[in-house]
Amino acid sequence: MRFHAAVLRSYESRFAVEEVILHTGPADGEILVRIAGCGMCRTDLAVRRSAGRSPLPAVLGHEGAGVVVRTGGQDTGLSPGDHVVLSFDSCGHCRNCRGAAPAYCDDFASLNLFGGRKENAARFTDAAGGALAPRWFGQSSFAEYALVPARNAVRVDPSLPIELLGPLGCGFLTGAGAVLNVFGVGPGATLAVFGAGAVGLAAVMAATASGAVTVAVDRYPERLALAERFGAIPLPAASAGLPDRIQRLTDGGTQYALDTTGSARLINDALRALRPTGHLGLVARLHTALPLEPGTLDRGRRISHICEGDAVPGVLIPRLTGLWQAGRFPFDQLIRTYPLADINEAEAHCDAGRVVKPVLVPEGKPMSEACAAASSSGYSG
Repeated sequence: MRFHAAVLRSYESRFAVEEVILHTGPADGEILVRIAGCGMCRTDLAVRRSAGRSPLPAVLGHEGAGVVVRTGGQDTGLSPGDHVVLSFDSCGHCRNCRGAAPAYCDDFASLNLFGGRKENAARFTDAAGGALAPRWFGQSSFAEYALVPARNAVRVDPSLPIELLGPLGCGFLTGAGAVLNVFGVGPGATLAVFGAGAVGLAAVMAATASGAVTVAVDRYPERLALAERFGAIPLPAASAGLPDRIQRLTDGGTQYALDTTGSARLINDALRALRPTGHLGLVARLHTALPLEPGTLDRGRRISHICEGDAVPGVLIPRLTGLWQAGRFPFDQLIRTYPLADINEAEAHCDAGRVVKPVLVPEGKPMSEACAAASSSGYSG
């Protein structure tokens, strides 16, 4: 089966949309999905700075959504025609996976960040037969099709705009999950969100939906305006005395803080803005030592890292789509769509802060026609 995908061949090169080949159909426990849209996440772009740990050439993309074309085996729980959101990969059998904590899977890094599943890796190649890294986050969904473990897929209501739902599988899931799963924010709770990008604004929306008082901190005025629209009190990141201002706005400090920036200065500000016993969650990967100022962890304050919002995707994604249908989680207002062919423009806009969440939409046959053709093709190359 031949289709188009955006291939990254080196850490310095631009994406190239080219023909790739899937040499076999889905194995047991896998599904083939026609991609309707795929969000661009900063984790995709961070591959360029991964110091060679992420193998190339590769098809990236891990916020895919689309329609199931074919299933492998009888135990996927899905059927052709199902609309699905794709999320991160996990083994399903380690202690954390069995304990409903797949984001902390023992094999999370190897499955998602450093090459993916090795089983049958050679079946996915470029048009010349050259190997492509086997499945970024179990998906490689900067493409017209993705072959994924059924465990990664969450069935959603077919009346929803499937091309916009992919970011619910990672970025929006991370921010909302931090608020709903980790902090358990409820009415009257107080939260400070540092960084009003896709993850931070998802946290703001989830906090507002939960009845919390939220302060949003960012350097971009337009993103602060979005945070204010979604119910947060906006504060510029360069504000003098930022922790004191947050404490005054929240009657003595926030119960919770979420940092999405990885900035040591803002992390220390976030800790100082907490009331006693407050909890700061970090979602950004830190690449250097984190210096903590004296007193920031006094009086029961604590800090932890949060991966993928501590989410079980099959539980949280339906909750978020339900909130969206109720008008309480308007994530679609953060999205700008681009044709897959314009992936380099989308990356440039994302890097420059001109768009909160780019979503790449493959071009080609209408969804129903493409799925019917793929189902009857026998998946020949």
